[in-house]
Amino acid sequence: MKNLIVILATFFTVMTQAQISKENAIPQINVSGEGKIKVTPDIATITIGVENSGKDAATVKKLNDETIDKVIKYIKKNNIPQSDFQTAQVSLHKSYDYVKKKYNYVANQTLTVTLKDLKKYDEFMMGLTDTGITNINGVEFKSSKLAQYETEARKKAAGVAKQKAIDYTEALGQKVGKVLLITDNSNTYYPQPVFKAMRAEALSDNSPKETLAIGEIEITANVTIIFAVE
Repeated sequence: MKNLIVILATFFTVMTQAQISKENAIPQINVSGEGKIKVTPDIATITIGVENSGKDAATVKKLNDETIDKVIKYIKKNNIPQSDFQTAQVSLHKSYDYVKKKYNYVANQTLTVTLKDLKKYDEFMMGLTDTGITNINGVEFKSSKLAQYETEARKKAAGVAKQKAIDYTEALGQKVGKVLLITDNSNTYYPQPVFKAMRAEALSDNSPKETLAIGEIEITANVTIIFAVE
């Protein structure tokens, strides 16, 4: 009997607390906002690679080292500071050629170079090919003022979310209150550049050649905000 009384007392206590909590709950509105900033990139990160293969490990490594040495000297010759280029990956492995039915050694090395003057891009890339590199693995455009633009995008996203809340609450004859919760849903994304093919006639004369369309990059911020409703 005592157990039954305790259970009933607990049940009514929980129900009473739930009712009080429900009555004291703050009316809320949950809205999201997106802020976009389009900017012209002013720097490029270039990833280049060197690969050699052969039957002797020491030989292929030596060939790679000779080319990398030329690449680094060329980069320094273009007054690119040491902080703006680095080795990204080095590998040397044994590989089996199923066609020729023999083993080969393959040496790979990649470097990334940050070019802070895009006007020098074409000239710099042409010179790189003369060093003996075997791969251009990619070019990524960025902005040197990324943090500043991200701040602007966040403010814009918050403004969009607040305006949504105002629109909804005004339509219902109420007002937006204080912020209860902010959730940042942003993801950083760096789009790849769009390459332009050179025309045949452009290759036959001495006129300046344009091989890359820089375009714009889009910096986006997404936010979810919960406001109290008054």
